Order: sequence, then structure tokens, then C-alpha cells
Amino acid sequence: MQLEVGAILEGKVTGITKFGAFVELPDKATGMVHISEVAATFVKEIRDFVTEGQMVKVKVLSIGEDGKISLSIKKAQPPAPRQSAPRRPAFNGRPGDYEWQNAAPRSESFEDMMNRFKMTSDEKISDLKRSMDNKHGGFGRKPRGNGGPQG
Repeated sequence: MQLEVGAILEGKVTGITKFGAFVELPDKATGMVHISEVAATFVKEIRDFVTEGQMVKVKVLSIGEDGKISLSIKKAQPPAPRQSAPRRPAFNGRPGDYEWQNAAPRSESFEDMMNRFKMTSDEKISDLKRSMDNKHGGFGRKPRGNGGPQG
């Protein structure tokens, strides 16, 4: 059997290191699966995913001029079905759980919406000014005490 890049084969894990697993292929050649090619998720400990003697499907990624064969277990698997993002429910009272768009269109005119926006904006600005004036006398006061030259 001739090895070629892109071929999907079945092989036996013959050794495990901290950086990958060695797999014996059907023609007695040995290739290596780098730790980044073991699974579609982050792999911290390779032994959590493969064991010595286990039969695995691998895809041939490359064959070096020196005869080194680079393999992938994750690319030999069929692609996972794409899932669309779950739709967020309408606001149910919890912080951060809200829809950006109104559930039902309003029958207000543009002028009504602008007037409501101006009114709430003016209320917010006046609340902000009031809270700033109440904080320790505002910014306009000079410090008391030994601040200047004595004379």
C-alpha cells in the first residue's frame, strides 16, 4: 500500500509522549500524531484521549523527505454538524438577559420617539449633575488648611 498525503488509514498506537502519539500504519511504517492533532478540543494530557495498543483512524498530513510521516486523528473524523447559535429568549427579569430589539413594533411616530428620548435623556443628565454636586461639595471648592505660604 502506497502512502499518500490525504489518505485516511487505520493504525495502532505504539507509543505516547508528552508531545504526541506514534502510530504504526498498515504497511509497517510509523507516523506521529502531534498533540494538537489528537482532538478538536484542547489536549493537555494526551493519555486522556489515546492509549497504547488502541486502533485509531488517522489522516496523512505530510510525508517529509526524511521519511517522517505527520498524522492527524482529528482530521480523520467526519466534520461535526454545524449548530446555529441558540436564540436568546425575551427578557425574563434577570440581568443581562434581554433582547436588543423590541418584541412587537410600536405604533409611535418618529417625533413621539424623539420626544421620549429627549425627556429620558434630560432626566438622566439632571440626575447625574445632582449626584456630582452632592459629592463632597463639587469641584469648585478650594482646600482648607496649610495650603499656602505663611506670612
